[in-house]
Amino acid sequence: MSLVVTDPDAPSAPEESTVDRPPHPEAEVAEELAAVRPDLVQRYAAELPGARAAVLTRLWRALAHEPLPWITGRSPGPVLRLSGGRTLHGPPADPYATDAYVTMVHLDGTAYDDPARLMTDLAVPHGTDFAAELGHSVASLALSRANQPAHTTEWPTHDWEWEQRIVDGHPFHPNCRSRPGFSVAEQLAYGPEHRPVVALGSVPVRAEECLLTGAWPDELRDAGRLLIPVHPWQAAHVLKRAGDAPVDAHPLMSLRTLALAGGTHVKTALSARLTSSVRDISVYSIGLSAALSAFGEALAARSDGLLHVTRTLGAATADSPDLAAVLRESPQKYADTEAGERVLPVAALATTGLPRSPAWLAEFTRLALVVGLRLLESGVALEAHGQNLLVVLDRTGAPIRLVYRDLADIRVSPERLARHGIPVPELSGRIVTDDETTLRRKLFGSLVAGALAGTAGSGTVLRAALTTVVPKLERTPDLLALLQQPLPTKALTLMRLSPELPGDQWTGLPNPLVLEPGPSDQ
Repeated sequence: MSLVVTDPDAPSAPEESTVDRPPHPEAEVAEELAAVRPDLVQRYAAELPGARAAVLTRLWRALAHEPLPWITGRSPGPVLRLSGGRTLHGPPADPYATDAYVTMVHLDGTAYDDPARLMTDLAVPHGTDFAAELGHSVASLALSRANQPAHTTEWPTHDWEWEQRIVDGHPFHPNCRSRPGFSVAEQLAYGPEHRPVVALGSVPVRAEECLLTGAWPDELRDAGRLLIPVHPWQAAHVLKRAGDAPVDAHPLMSLRTLALAGGTHVKTALSARLTSSVRDISVYSIGLSAALSAFGEALAARSDGLLHVTRTLGAATADSPDLAAVLRESPQKYADTEAGERVLPVAALATTGLPRSPAWLAEFTRLALVVGLRLLESGVALEAHGQNLLVVLDRTGAPIRLVYRDLADIRVSPERLARHGIPVPELSGRIVTDDETTLRRKLFGSLVAGALAGTAGSGTVLRAALTTVVPKLERTPDLLALLQQPLPTKALTLMRLSPELPGDQWTGLPNPLVLEPGPSDQ
Protein backbone atom coordinates (compact mmCIF):
# COMPACT_ATOMS: atom_id res chain seq x y z
CA MET A 1 0.00 0.00 0.00
CA SER A 2 1.26 3.46 -0.84
CA LEU A 3 -0.09 6.18 1.39
CA VAL A 4 0.73 9.78 0.53
CA VAL A 5 -0.05 12.60 2.94
CA THR A 6 -0.57 15.99 1.37
CA ASP A 7 -1.65 19.39 2.57
CA PRO A 8 -4.19 20.96 0.19
CA ASP A 9 -3.09 24.45 1.18
CA ALA A 10 0.61 23.83 0.58
CA PRO A 11 2.20 25.77 -2.31
CA SER A 12 3.31 23.77 -5.29
CA ALA A 13 6.96 23.54 -6.15
CA PRO A 14 8.26 25.79 -8.94
CA GLU A 15 7.27 24.30 -12.29
CA GLU A 16 10.66 25.06 -13.73
CA SER A 17 12.48 23.10 -11.02
CA THR A 18 14.41 20.14 -12.42
CA VAL A 19 15.70 18.92 -9.06
CA ASP A 20 15.35 15.16 -8.67
CA ARG A 21 13.44 14.67 -5.45
CA PRO A 22 13.82 11.51 -3.35
CA PRO A 23 10.75 10.02 -1.67
CA HIS A 24 9.49 12.49 0.88
CA PRO A 25 9.98 11.42 4.52
CA GLU A 26 6.43 12.52 5.36
CA ALA A 27 5.00 9.93 2.99
CA GLU A 28 7.50 7.27 4.07
CA VAL A 29 6.52 7.70 7.72
CA ALA A 30 2.82 7.67 6.80
CA GLU A 31 3.23 4.37 4.97
CA GLU A 32 5.13 2.76 7.86
CA LEU A 33 2.64 4.14 10.35
CA ALA A 34 -0.26 2.59 8.46
CA ALA A 35 1.38 -0.79 8.98
CA VAL A 36 2.35 -0.52 12.69
CA ARG A 37 -0.12 2.00 14.17
CA PRO A 38 -3.01 2.63 11.76
CA ASP A 39 -4.93 4.35 14.56
CA LEU A 40 -2.43 7.23 14.40
CA VAL A 41 -2.49 7.86 10.64
CA GLN A 42 -5.22 10.49 10.69
CA ARG A 43 -3.76 12.32 13.67
CA TYR A 44 -0.33 12.23 12.05
CA ALA A 45 -1.68 13.85 8.87
CA ALA A 46 -3.38 16.55 10.94
CA GLU A 47 -0.12 17.35 12.73
CA LEU A 48 2.00 17.73 9.59
CA PRO A 49 1.27 21.42 8.83
CA GLY A 50 2.18 22.44 12.39
CA ALA A 51 5.31 20.32 12.31
CA ARG A 52 6.41 21.93 9.03
CA ALA A 53 5.90 25.37 10.55
CA ALA A 54 7.87 24.39 13.68
CA VAL A 55 10.87 23.21 11.67
CA LEU A 56 10.58 26.07 9.16
CA THR A 57 10.62 28.55 12.05
CA ARG A 58 13.89 27.06 13.30
CA LEU A 59 15.37 27.03 9.80
CA TRP A 60 14.34 30.62 9.12
CA ARG A 61 16.05 31.67 12.39
CA ALA A 62 19.26 30.09 11.09
CA LEU A 63 18.97 31.67 7.65
CA ALA A 64 18.36 35.08 9.16
CA HIS A 65 21.15 34.99 11.74
CA GLU A 66 23.88 32.49 10.89
CA PRO A 67 26.95 33.34 8.74
CA LEU A 68 26.07 31.00 5.89
CA PRO A 69 28.57 31.59 3.07
CA TRP A 70 25.99 31.62 0.27
CA ILE A 71 23.98 34.42 1.90
CA THR A 72 25.66 37.57 0.60
CA GLY A 73 23.54 40.21 2.32
CA ARG A 74 20.56 40.90 4.54
CA SER A 75 18.11 43.78 4.27
CA PRO A 76 15.19 44.81 6.49
CA GLY A 77 12.16 42.62 6.10
CA PRO A 78 14.20 40.54 6.25
CA VAL A 79 15.25 39.96 2.67
CA LEU A 80 18.21 37.64 2.18
CA ARG A 81 20.35 38.07 -0.92
CA LEU A 82 21.81 34.78 -2.13
CA SER A 83 24.84 34.10 -4.27
CA GLY A 84 23.71 33.85 -7.86
CA GLY A 85 21.28 36.73 -7.52
CA ARG A 86 18.29 35.02 -5.92
CA THR A 87 16.41 36.47 -2.95
CA LEU A 88 14.68 34.86 0.00
CA HIS A 89 12.29 36.70 2.26
CA GLY A 90 9.99 35.94 5.17
CA PRO A 91 8.64 37.39 8.42
CA PRO A 92 10.84 39.17 10.99
CA ALA A 93 13.00 36.52 12.67
CA ASP A 94 12.91 36.59 16.46
CA PRO A 95 15.98 34.49 17.34
CA TYR A 96 14.51 33.63 20.74
CA ALA A 97 10.99 32.62 19.73
CA THR A 98 9.92 29.04 20.35
CA ASP A 99 6.42 29.16 18.86
CA ALA A 100 6.00 28.07 15.23
CA TYR A 101 5.25 31.47 13.72
CA VAL A 102 6.86 31.03 10.29
CA THR A 103 4.39 29.29 8.02
CA MET A 104 5.71 30.51 4.65
CA VAL A 105 8.85 31.99 3.12
CA HIS A 106 9.41 33.02 -0.49
CA LEU A 107 12.34 32.15 -2.73
CA ASP A 108 12.31 34.39 -5.81
CA GLY A 109 8.57 34.84 -5.41
CA THR A 110 7.74 31.15 -4.99
CA ALA A 111 6.13 30.26 -1.66
CA TYR A 112 7.43 27.43 0.50
CA ASP A 113 5.88 26.00 3.63
CA ASP A 114 8.03 22.85 3.60
CA PRO A 115 11.58 23.31 4.97
CA ALA A 116 12.88 20.21 3.18
CA ARG A 117 11.57 21.42 -0.20
CA LEU A 118 13.05 24.87 0.46
CA MET A 119 16.48 23.49 1.31
CA THR A 120 16.42 21.24 -1.75
CA ASP A 121 15.60 24.13 -4.08
CA LEU A 122 18.20 26.40 -2.49
CA ALA A 123 20.69 23.95 -4.06
CA VAL A 124 23.57 24.87 -1.74
CA PRO A 125 26.59 22.67 -0.90
CA HIS A 126 25.59 19.72 1.31
CA GLY A 127 21.99 20.91 1.12
CA THR A 128 20.60 17.63 -0.20
CA ASP A 129 21.60 15.66 2.89
CA PHE A 130 20.40 18.44 5.18
CA ALA A 131 17.08 18.62 3.32
CA ALA A 132 16.58 14.91 4.01
CA GLU A 133 17.26 15.53 7.70
CA LEU A 134 14.75 18.38 7.73
CA GLY A 135 12.15 16.11 6.16
CA HIS A 136 12.79 13.49 8.83
CA SER A 137 12.55 16.19 11.50
CA VAL A 138 9.11 17.27 10.26
CA ALA A 139 7.80 13.74 9.95
CA SER A 140 9.14 12.61 13.33
CA LEU A 141 7.81 15.74 15.01
CA ALA A 142 4.35 15.17 13.56
CA LEU A 143 4.52 11.55 14.74
CA SER A 144 5.57 12.68 18.23
CA ARG A 145 2.69 15.15 18.45
CA ALA A 146 0.19 12.65 17.07
CA ASN A 147 0.96 10.12 19.81
CA GLN A 148 0.35 12.39 22.81
CA PRO A 149 -2.30 11.61 25.43
CA ALA A 150 -5.08 13.99 26.37
CA HIS A 151 -3.80 17.03 28.25
CA THR A 152 -3.54 16.64 32.00
CA THR A 153 -2.89 19.25 34.67
CA GLU A 154 -1.41 16.70 37.08
CA TRP A 155 2.31 16.99 37.73
CA PRO A 156 4.37 13.81 37.25
CA THR A 157 5.77 11.87 40.19
CA HIS A 158 8.67 10.07 38.48
CA ASP A 159 11.73 11.83 37.06
CA TRP A 160 11.38 10.13 33.69
CA GLU A 161 7.78 11.36 33.36
CA TRP A 162 9.01 14.97 33.39
CA GLU A 163 11.56 14.15 30.71
CA GLN A 164 8.97 12.51 28.48
CA ARG A 165 6.84 15.66 28.46
CA ILE A 166 9.28 17.36 26.07
CA VAL A 167 7.63 16.50 22.77
CA ASP A 168 9.18 18.91 20.27
CA GLY A 169 12.88 18.37 21.06
CA HIS A 170 15.49 21.11 20.71
CA PRO A 171 13.74 24.52 20.74
CA PHE A 172 16.03 26.13 18.14
CA HIS A 173 17.58 23.34 16.04
CA PRO A 174 15.91 22.63 12.66
CA ASN A 175 16.75 18.97 13.26
CA CYS A 176 14.78 19.07 16.50
CA ARG A 177 13.28 15.62 15.88
CA SER A 178 15.46 14.21 13.09
CA ARG A 179 16.10 10.50 13.70
CA PRO A 180 17.50 9.06 10.47
CA GLY A 181 18.06 5.35 10.76
CA PHE A 182 15.05 4.86 13.04
CA SER A 183 11.99 3.19 11.61
CA VAL A 184 8.55 4.32 12.77
CA ALA A 185 8.30 1.22 14.94
CA GLU A 186 11.67 2.07 16.54
CA GLN A 187 10.68 5.66 17.20
CA LEU A 188 7.54 4.48 18.93
CA ALA A 189 9.54 1.88 20.88
CA TYR A 190 12.41 4.12 22.00
CA GLY A 191 11.46 7.81 21.70
CA PRO A 192 10.88 9.24 25.20
CA GLU A 193 7.92 11.35 24.08
CA HIS A 194 6.15 8.11 23.14
CA ARG A 195 6.46 6.94 26.78
CA PRO A 196 7.68 3.38 26.11
CA VAL A 197 9.24 0.90 28.49
CA VAL A 198 12.52 -0.17 26.90
CA ALA A 199 14.14 -3.57 27.39
CA LEU A 200 17.71 -2.48 28.15
CA GLY A 201 20.12 -5.36 27.70
CA SER A 202 23.85 -5.72 28.30
CA VAL A 203 26.91 -7.13 26.55
CA PRO A 204 29.49 -9.08 28.60
CA VAL A 205 33.12 -8.07 28.08
CA ARG A 206 36.13 -9.40 29.93
CA ALA A 207 37.14 -6.88 32.59
CA GLU A 208 40.78 -6.79 31.43
CA GLU A 209 39.59 -5.65 27.99
CA CYS A 210 37.66 -2.68 29.39
CA LEU A 211 38.52 0.80 30.55
CA LEU A 212 36.66 1.29 33.83
CA THR A 213 36.53 4.40 35.98
CA GLY A 214 34.65 4.77 39.22
CA ALA A 215 32.74 1.82 40.68
CA TRP A 216 30.88 -0.83 38.70
CA PRO A 217 27.98 -2.47 40.52
CA ASP A 218 27.95 -6.18 41.33
CA GLU A 219 24.69 -6.65 39.42
CA LEU A 220 26.57 -5.64 36.24
CA ARG A 221 29.40 -8.12 36.75
CA ASP A 222 29.52 -11.82 35.91
CA ALA A 223 32.47 -14.18 36.35
CA GLY A 224 35.20 -11.67 35.60
CA ARG A 225 33.23 -9.85 32.94
CA LEU A 226 31.64 -6.42 32.94
CA LEU A 227 28.06 -6.32 31.70
CA ILE A 228 27.92 -3.11 29.68
CA PRO A 229 24.37 -1.79 29.16
CA VAL A 230 23.53 -1.43 25.49
CA HIS A 231 20.60 0.33 23.87
CA PRO A 232 18.39 -2.05 21.81
CA TRP A 233 18.81 0.09 18.68
CA GLN A 234 22.58 -0.05 19.07
CA ALA A 235 22.48 -3.78 19.66
CA ALA A 236 20.43 -4.38 16.50
CA HIS A 237 22.02 -1.92 14.08
CA VAL A 238 25.64 -1.55 15.20
CA LEU A 239 26.66 -4.48 17.39
CA LYS A 240 24.51 -6.92 15.41
CA ARG A 241 23.61 -8.94 18.48
CA ALA A 242 20.91 -8.90 21.12
CA GLY A 243 21.65 -7.59 24.59
CA ASP A 244 21.59 -10.14 27.40
CA ALA A 245 19.34 -10.17 30.48
CA PRO A 246 17.14 -7.18 29.53
CA VAL A 247 15.64 -5.04 32.28
CA ASP A 248 12.86 -2.48 32.06
CA ALA A 249 14.02 1.12 31.64
CA HIS A 250 12.39 4.44 30.82
CA PRO A 251 14.03 6.66 28.16
CA LEU A 252 14.86 10.22 29.19
CA MET A 253 14.79 13.26 26.93
CA SER A 254 18.20 12.41 25.43
CA LEU A 255 16.71 9.07 24.19
CA ARG A 256 19.95 7.14 24.76
CA THR A 257 19.87 7.79 28.52
CA LEU A 258 17.41 5.68 30.48
CA ALA A 259 16.15 5.48 34.06
CA LEU A 260 16.24 2.13 35.82
CA ALA A 261 13.78 1.02 38.47
CA GLY A 262 16.23 1.73 41.30
CA GLY A 263 16.74 5.32 40.18
CA THR A 264 20.10 5.00 38.42
CA HIS A 265 20.39 6.73 35.05
CA VAL A 266 22.28 4.84 32.32
CA LYS A 267 23.84 6.73 29.42
CA THR A 268 24.38 4.35 26.51
CA ALA A 269 26.21 4.60 23.21
CA LEU A 270 23.94 5.24 20.24
CA SER A 271 25.75 5.49 16.93
CA ALA A 272 22.97 7.39 15.20
CA ARG A 273 22.85 11.07 14.31
CA LEU A 274 20.30 12.88 16.48
CA THR A 275 20.04 16.65 15.85
CA SER A 276 23.74 17.40 15.16
CA SER A 277 25.82 14.59 16.60
CA VAL A 278 26.33 10.86 16.59
CA ARG A 279 25.63 9.85 20.18
CA ASP A 280 28.42 7.44 20.93
CA ILE A 281 30.57 7.68 24.07
CA SER A 282 34.25 8.41 23.51
CA VAL A 283 37.03 6.59 25.31
CA TYR A 284 38.30 10.07 26.25
CA SER A 285 35.10 10.92 28.15
CA ILE A 286 35.12 7.55 29.95
CA GLY A 287 38.69 8.15 31.07
CA LEU A 288 37.87 11.57 32.55
CA SER A 289 34.50 10.70 34.08
CA ALA A 290 35.69 9.87 37.61
CA ALA A 291 37.90 12.97 37.85
CA LEU A 292 35.11 15.16 36.50
CA SER A 293 32.61 13.70 38.94
CA ALA A 294 34.86 14.42 41.92
CA PHE A 295 35.47 17.92 40.57
CA GLY A 296 31.73 18.45 40.20
CA GLU A 297 31.16 17.52 43.84
CA ALA A 298 33.81 20.05 44.87
CA LEU A 299 32.15 22.74 42.76
CA ALA A 300 28.76 22.06 44.31
CA ALA A 301 30.27 22.34 47.78
CA ARG A 302 31.35 25.92 46.94
CA SER A 303 27.94 27.03 45.62
CA ASP A 304 26.29 28.12 48.90
CA GLY A 305 23.70 25.39 48.41
CA LEU A 306 22.44 26.79 45.09
CA LEU A 307 23.84 24.00 42.90
CA HIS A 308 24.06 20.23 43.01
CA VAL A 309 26.00 18.15 40.48
CA THR A 310 24.89 14.56 39.90
CA ARG A 311 27.63 12.04 40.58
CA THR A 312 28.94 9.60 38.02
CA LEU A 313 28.81 6.22 39.72
CA GLY A 314 30.85 4.36 37.14
CA ALA A 315 31.79 4.41 33.48
CA ALA A 316 33.08 1.63 31.26
CA THR A 317 34.00 1.06 27.64
CA ALA A 318 35.17 -1.96 25.70
CA ASP A 319 37.75 0.37 24.14
CA SER A 320 35.15 1.49 21.61
CA PRO A 321 32.76 4.45 21.37
CA ASP A 322 30.15 1.97 20.09
CA LEU A 323 30.12 -0.11 23.28
CA ALA A 324 30.27 2.04 26.41
CA ALA A 325 28.02 3.19 29.22
CA VAL A 326 27.96 5.71 32.05
CA LEU A 327 26.00 5.18 35.27
CA ARG A 328 24.79 8.34 37.01
CA GLU A 329 22.68 9.06 40.04
CA SER A 330 19.25 10.53 39.42
CA PRO A 331 18.78 14.27 39.94
CA GLN A 332 15.79 13.31 42.08
CA LYS A 333 18.27 12.68 44.88
CA TYR A 334 18.55 16.44 45.33
CA ALA A 335 14.87 17.15 45.91
CA ASP A 336 13.31 16.87 49.38
CA THR A 337 10.14 15.11 48.30
CA GLU A 338 8.77 15.05 51.86
CA ALA A 339 8.88 18.85 51.80
CA GLY A 340 7.06 18.86 48.46
CA GLU A 341 10.09 19.68 46.32
CA ARG A 342 10.34 18.59 42.70
CA VAL A 343 13.29 18.57 40.32
CA LEU A 344 12.74 18.74 36.57
CA PRO A 345 14.76 19.61 33.45
CA VAL A 346 14.60 23.25 32.46
CA ALA A 347 13.31 22.10 29.06
CA ALA A 348 10.19 20.80 30.82
CA LEU A 349 9.36 24.10 32.51
CA ALA A 350 7.16 25.19 29.63
CA THR A 351 4.83 22.27 30.40
CA THR A 352 4.18 23.58 33.93
CA GLY A 353 2.83 27.00 33.00
CA LEU A 354 5.17 28.66 35.51
CA PRO A 355 7.23 30.74 33.03
CA ARG A 356 4.10 32.70 32.11
CA SER A 357 4.54 34.63 35.38
CA PRO A 358 7.05 37.49 34.85
CA ALA A 359 8.00 37.38 38.53
CA TRP A 360 8.64 33.63 38.40
CA LEU A 361 10.71 33.91 35.23
CA ALA A 362 12.76 36.75 36.71
CA GLU A 363 13.53 34.71 39.82
CA PHE A 364 14.54 31.69 37.79
CA THR A 365 16.70 33.89 35.54
CA ARG A 366 18.39 35.40 38.61
CA LEU A 367 19.14 31.98 40.07
CA ALA A 368 20.54 30.63 36.80
CA LEU A 369 22.73 33.67 36.12
CA VAL A 370 24.06 33.89 39.68
CA VAL A 371 25.14 30.24 39.61
CA GLY A 372 26.44 30.28 36.04
CA LEU A 373 28.39 33.53 36.36
CA ARG A 374 29.93 32.55 39.71
CA LEU A 375 31.21 29.32 38.25
CA LEU A 376 32.48 31.06 35.13
CA GLU A 377 34.36 33.62 37.20
CA SER A 378 35.86 30.75 39.20
CA GLY A 379 36.96 28.90 36.06
CA VAL A 380 34.17 26.55 34.98
CA ALA A 381 31.83 27.08 32.04
CA LEU A 382 28.81 24.80 32.15
CA GLU A 383 26.99 23.47 29.09
CA ALA A 384 23.81 24.62 30.81
CA HIS A 385 21.15 23.99 28.18
CA GLY A 386 17.65 22.79 28.98
CA GLN A 387 18.63 19.12 29.06
CA ASN A 388 21.70 19.29 31.32
CA LEU A 389 20.31 21.96 33.64
CA LEU A 390 17.53 21.07 36.07
CA VAL A 391 15.72 23.20 38.61
CA VAL A 392 14.44 22.31 42.06
CA LEU A 393 11.01 23.78 42.81
CA ASP A 394 9.58 24.13 46.29
CA ARG A 395 6.03 23.21 47.23
CA THR A 396 4.71 26.50 45.81
CA GLY A 397 6.59 26.10 42.50
CA ALA A 398 9.28 28.68 43.30
CA PRO A 399 12.78 27.91 41.92
CA ILE A 400 15.17 27.39 44.83
CA ARG A 401 18.20 25.40 43.57
CA LEU A 402 19.75 24.06 40.40
CA VAL A 403 20.99 20.59 39.51
CA TYR A 404 23.51 19.95 36.75
CA ARG A 405 24.18 16.62 35.06
CA ASP A 406 26.62 15.32 32.45
CA LEU A 407 29.96 17.09 32.87
CA ALA A 408 31.40 15.65 29.66
CA ASP A 409 31.16 18.92 27.71
CA ILE A 410 32.02 21.61 30.25
CA ARG A 411 35.11 23.82 29.88
CA VAL A 412 37.63 24.33 32.68
CA SER A 413 40.15 27.17 32.97
CA PRO A 414 43.23 26.26 35.06
CA GLU A 415 44.27 29.91 35.16
CA ARG A 416 40.95 31.07 36.60
CA LEU A 417 40.81 28.19 39.07
CA ALA A 418 44.30 28.99 40.34
CA ARG A 419 43.44 32.68 40.63
CA HIS A 420 40.63 31.76 43.02
CA GLY A 421 42.65 29.22 44.96
CA ILE A 422 40.70 26.24 43.64
CA PRO A 423 42.70 23.02 43.18
CA VAL A 424 43.16 22.30 39.50
CA PRO A 425 41.89 18.80 38.62
CA GLU A 426 43.90 16.39 36.51
CA LEU A 427 42.10 16.97 33.23
CA SER A 428 43.29 17.08 29.64
CA GLY A 429 42.04 17.56 26.12
CA ARG A 430 39.25 19.77 24.83
CA ILE A 431 37.73 20.36 28.27
CA VAL A 432 40.75 22.44 29.35
CA THR A 433 41.07 26.02 28.08
CA ASP A 434 41.93 29.50 29.34
CA ASP A 435 40.50 31.22 26.27
CA GLU A 436 37.90 33.76 27.43
CA THR A 437 35.89 33.62 24.22
CA THR A 438 35.60 29.83 24.41
CA LEU A 439 34.57 29.91 28.07
CA ARG A 440 31.96 32.62 27.55
CA ARG A 441 30.54 31.02 24.44
CA LYS A 442 30.10 27.74 26.29
CA LEU A 443 28.08 29.28 29.14
CA PHE A 444 26.23 32.10 27.37
CA GLY A 445 25.36 30.01 24.33
CA SER A 446 23.88 27.21 26.40
CA LEU A 447 22.39 29.11 29.34
CA VAL A 448 21.18 32.44 27.95
CA ALA A 449 20.64 31.64 24.25
CA GLY A 450 19.48 28.15 25.19
CA ALA A 451 17.89 27.44 28.57
CA LEU A 452 16.70 30.96 29.42
CA ALA A 453 15.61 31.83 25.89
CA GLY A 454 13.79 28.54 25.52
CA THR A 455 12.00 29.09 28.82
CA ALA A 456 11.08 32.69 27.99
CA GLY A 457 9.82 31.78 24.52
CA SER A 458 10.47 35.14 22.85
CA GLY A 459 12.97 37.96 22.73
CA THR A 460 10.54 40.37 24.36
CA VAL A 461 9.93 38.13 27.37
CA LEU A 462 13.62 37.25 27.69
CA ARG A 463 14.54 40.92 27.60
CA ALA A 464 12.04 41.74 30.35
CA ALA A 465 13.46 39.04 32.63
CA LEU A 466 17.06 40.10 32.03
CA THR A 467 16.22 43.77 32.52
CA THR A 468 14.76 42.94 35.92
CA VAL A 469 17.68 40.80 37.04
CA VAL A 470 20.88 42.21 35.54
CA PRO A 471 21.09 45.47 37.55
CA LYS A 472 21.29 43.39 40.75
CA LEU A 473 24.18 41.18 39.60
CA GLU A 474 27.85 41.68 40.40
CA ARG A 475 29.58 43.56 37.58
CA THR A 476 32.20 41.01 36.57
CA PRO A 477 34.08 41.18 33.24
CA ASP A 478 32.03 38.19 32.10
CA LEU A 479 28.74 39.93 32.84
CA LEU A 480 29.91 43.06 31.01
CA ALA A 481 30.75 40.89 27.99
CA LEU A 482 27.25 39.41 28.16
CA LEU A 483 25.71 42.88 28.26
CA GLN A 484 27.80 44.60 25.61
CA GLN A 485 28.29 42.03 22.87
CA PRO A 486 26.08 39.99 20.55
CA LEU A 487 24.90 36.84 22.32
CA PRO A 488 26.93 33.83 21.15
CA THR A 489 25.13 30.69 20.07
CA LYS A 490 26.09 27.65 18.09
CA ALA A 491 25.48 28.06 14.36
CA LEU A 492 23.64 24.75 14.21
CA THR A 493 22.60 24.90 10.56
CA LEU A 494 26.02 26.11 9.42
CA MET A 495 27.51 23.13 11.26
CA ARG A 496 25.22 20.68 9.47
CA LEU A 497 26.06 22.30 6.12
CA SER A 498 29.81 22.23 6.81
CA PRO A 499 30.61 18.55 7.48
CA GLU A 500 34.19 19.13 6.41
CA LEU A 501 34.77 21.46 9.39
CA PRO A 502 34.90 19.56 12.70
CA GLY A 503 33.86 21.10 15.99
CA ASP A 504 31.47 23.86 16.95
CA GLN A 505 30.84 26.96 14.85
CA TRP A 506 29.30 30.09 16.28
CA THR A 507 27.30 33.17 15.45
CA GLY A 508 26.20 36.25 17.38
CA LEU A 509 22.49 36.91 17.96
CA PRO A 510 21.08 40.39 18.63
CA ASN A 511 21.72 41.09 22.30
CA PRO A 512 18.42 40.35 24.08
CA LEU A 513 18.84 43.46 26.23
CA VAL A 514 18.74 45.71 23.18
CA LEU A 515 17.42 43.40 20.42
CA GLU A 516 19.43 45.17 17.77
CA PRO A 517 21.53 43.35 15.17
CA GLY A 518 25.09 42.54 16.15
CA PRO A 519 28.05 42.68 13.75
CA SER A 520 27.61 39.10 12.55
CA ASP A 521 23.99 39.77 11.63
CA GLN A 522 24.70 42.54 9.15
